[in-house]
Amino acid sequence: MSVDLVVVGAGVVGAASAYFASLAGARVVVVERGAIAGGTSSAGEGNVLVSDKEAGPELDLALYSQRVWREDLAEHADLWEFESKGGLVVAATEQSVASLRELAVRQRQWGVEVRDVARTELRDYEPHLSPELAGGAFYPQDAQVQPMLVAAHLLRLARQRGAQVRTRTEVTGFLRDGARVTGVRTPGGDIPAGAVLNASGTWAGGVAGLAGVRVPVLPRRGFILVTQPMPPRTIRHKVYAAEYVGDVASSDSALQTSPVVEGTAGGTILIGASRERVGFDRTVSVTAIGTLAAKAIALFPMLREVRAMRTYLGFRPYCPDHLPVIGPDLRAPGLWHACGHEGAGIGLSAGTGKLIAQAFAGERPDLDLTPFAPDRFADARRCSDDASDDLPRRRRSR
Repeated sequence: MSVDLVVVGAGVVGAASAYFASLAGARVVVVERGAIAGGTSSAGEGNVLVSDKEAGPELDLALYSQRVWREDLAEHADLWEFESKGGLVVAATEQSVASLRELAVRQRQWGVEVRDVARTELRDYEPHLSPELAGGAFYPQDAQVQPMLVAAHLLRLARQRGAQVRTRTEVTGFLRDGARVTGVRTPGGDIPAGAVLNASGTWAGGVAGLAGVRVPVLPRRGFILVTQPMPPRTIRHKVYAAEYVGDVASSDSALQTSPVVEGTAGGTILIGASRERVGFDRTVSVTAIGTLAAKAIALFPMLREVRAMRTYLGFRPYCPDHLPVIGPDLRAPGLWHACGHEGAGIGLSAGTGKLIAQAFAGERPDLDLTPFAPDRFADARRCSDDASDDLPRRRRSR
């Protein structure tokens, strides 16, 4: 029996897409080669941020996603521990403070809420911050969720509306009617469908390749440290150094580290963030972990006495122009994409899922999807881990 939509991938983006499509009345099957949220969604901090985004298409999507999280999904917020804690960006030098102020001016013009924070006010927000910092900016819209819970509950809610979820089911090819994609092939049998959504995260490029189209999603490795449990609200907000914004926008393949520190409901403290392009190498980098720890201590000296219990790593689905891929693929009618969100996928998943559902239903999406079009890469010459300079860029204006 044919369904309306097969969603490939059961991370947060695939789960949100399946939920909103089911809510709109579509018959949906989600296929996942591993477990629910078994890829990048299980290896992030759960950021729902506007603070790290320059004015442009991604910030539009982030602000739209904020509305979806806080309005469309508000009744379910407790299921995935949605915490509107706010983000505090801190700067070590007066020059960095000046850059933060300039960024804030541009963001305010785009609709972002941001408050300038003077040196003398920083410890009113975070009492344990280093007194050596020069100033900062506070973003009340920044929030956090537990991403594995997001994926699990959105898929549960989708199943209540008739969706099916098939884990341990790998897509090995596509069904075709001429050029048109009409379903997927799996070891357990073919699944005919009106359309297929590629929401397979870091592996989206490979899935697209099965359909003969190129979507240059590459892995970008990152590590997170988890500390021993601390008293509640030891760290009150998401706190990160100003250089994190630049690292997010960078295409450098070398190791980059910028401290991101925040508490969790369970009392542990999460410390990130590192970025490096090393393919799917899962080797633990002592250099990356040590650098993250040292930079976190520079922000919060009291962390010197706190024990790290464990570390984990994941691969951000990185697109060379730093924008996700969202919408129908005109090169393979019937194939859609929702991938390439890099480290912002958790926060952007809600908006992405709703936009996909709107467009799939033939409605005009709330947000113009043109900047995220899959075929924007069609003229690029090649795709590899070192080919980003060959790709057309729609870089955010950082």
